[in-house]
Amino acid sequence: MPMEASEIERMIKKALPDAEVFITDLAGDGDHYRAQVISEAFRGLSRVRQHQLVYAALGGQVGGVLHALALETAPPETA
Repeated sequence: MPMEASEIERMIKKALPDAEVFITDLAGDGDHYRAQVISEAFRGLSRVRQHQLVYAALGGQVGGVLHALALETAPPETA
């Protein structure tokens, strides 16, 4: 059973409450998504560590119920 985009967003925001999350269904099949996540929690962290935080928020769903996830992460822009 595919995972809904809203569920992906909910799980990420539960772990990273300040996050701005933008989900795109890449193939229209509910199995291949792109997630753009912006959070202050990423500031000062390597890209690998940022991605690890998002994967942890998804609780092992990537590669299972959530077949594929292209991930873009960044801290908010500073003025």
